[in-house]
Amino acid sequence: MFGIGADVLTFGGAAVRSVTFPPADGLMQEAEVVWFCRRSDSSKGVRMKQLVISMIAVLLLTVSAFAGENLKLNPKLDYTSDSQDGPLITGDNMDAGFVSGKPAYVIMFGEGCFNSKRQARRTVSLYEKYKGRVQFVIVDIDHRLAPAQKELKEKYFRGYIPHVVVLDASGAARYNSSGEVDEAVISGLLDKALR
Repeated sequence: MFGIGADVLTFGGAAVRSVTFPPADGLMQEAEVVWFCRRSDSSKGVRMKQLVISMIAVLLLTVSAFAGENLKLNPKLDYTSDSQDGPLITGDNMDAGFVSGKPAYVIMFGEGCFNSKRQARRTVSLYEKYKGRVQFVIVDIDHRLAPAQKELKEKYFRGYIPHVVVLDASGAARYNSSGEVDEAVISGLLDKALR
């Protein structure tokens, strides 16, 4: 595995250059593929090397992009008002989006919404039940979004909060609705998606 900083691994006439910034869990965050081809390599051999290196880079990027982890609910939330109590949910990798391969629970919310606060409480409860098996994508629409989150917002958000989406491992929406949703409903959908 690559370490912190910039490394170059060479394979014959090709190289993978990686710039890594691992979080606490040690997963790689970025990779850049750079091709260096010797004139003496046959074009078939160069293409094969490029294919192998591309597959390695995609695999490393896919593994690294899993969503929010160590989710915690803001203990100062007032569930009876639309007060601005700060971030509803905190954690690691909060700017991550969906990556195919695991089901995902996506919540889009605003900080000053009591319905969003109550759904955030359910979200953290679901996270405790499904962590490691389901991706949790937290989209706070009151803040600047990462590109992957912006894509989710553009695809699913219809202007009402909270908005919850459940995606199966391939990315197909199994639930996509605004408003509060009972934890048992989402648990049933996630259990089906995990089968």
